[in-house]
Amino acid sequence: MSDREAERRWTLEGARAVFPDVRERTALAVSEVEALLAGRDDDALQRDPVLREQTEAVVSRWARQMEALGADVKGLWLVDFDNGSGYFCWQWPEESLSHYHTYDEGFAGRSPIQ
Repeated sequence: MSDREAERRWTLEGARAVFPDVRERTALAVSEVEALLAGRDDDALQRDPVLREQTEAVVSRWARQMEALGADVKGLWLVDFDNGSGYFCWQWPEESLSHYHTYDEGFAGRSPIQ
């Protein structure tokens, strides 16, 4: 069995059933990061190792939560649900799980779910 065959497979209904939890946990993590960065300039993360560590801890915790739900973390606030022929794809702050892309196309090739 290949690695891809051993991974969890999602139906659209199943992915949409856990989506509210995914979105809520992501919203909380985004709020935490925004609070950490509030009032700071764009270079604050580069200059302040404590701030960088705190921010990375929030993002890492979020990624572990997404993976525990069975979603694949593909980037910052970006998750995919493997359906066996590609992915149902979601990125913060989208309101719903409404995009799909094949394994080869990636995020750039995603399109609305029909």
